[in-house]
Amino acid sequence: MVSRILDATSFYAGVPFSSQEQSFTTPLVFEEIKHIKKSHDAVQTLIDLGRLKIVEPEEKFLKFILDESKNTGDLSELSKEDMSVLALCVQLKGELVTDDYTVSNVARHLNLKVIPIMTKGISKVLDSVYSCPACNKSFKKMSDCPICGSKLRKKSAQRKSKPVGKRAIV
Repeated sequence: MVSRILDATSFYAGVPFSSQEQSFTTPLVFEEIKHIKKSHDAVQTLIDLGRLKIVEPEEKFLKFILDESKNTGDLSELSKEDMSVLALCVQLKGELVTDDYTVSNVARHLNLKVIPIMTKGISKVLDSVYSCPACNKSFKKMSDCPICGSKLRKKSAQRKSKPVGKRAIV
């Protein structure tokens, strides 16, 4: 059985409430959906029935996601919650249920299966680059342009990073 990892959009779309499959999420996502827990006891019921498990990803997988999201240029767009579900997905060798394009892009870079909810999902795996609108130079990291000082803008580019495949995580 494949582990399904849920991000916050999964809960907003009602995925765990309409599925009989066991799902996983992280404590950070669980905290993020707190208002759903207050208004309904449905999330707690899923936990009590064993259909939802809250799992803290191991530190080595969080570091792996940090490093890989730097490589794709997506680090600045990922929240701690996003990084936690990506790390848990790698740790459990699962499928990620999300509509978040940045999370999906990083997941696809890592050759993880992504299950979109209310969208078609991403069609291309892209790298993010940062471009200076004044001098038209591109950079890998988000900052101010080291040449002219202008604020860089994020844009997507054809994939240059190599897929992870079977690269070691530790």
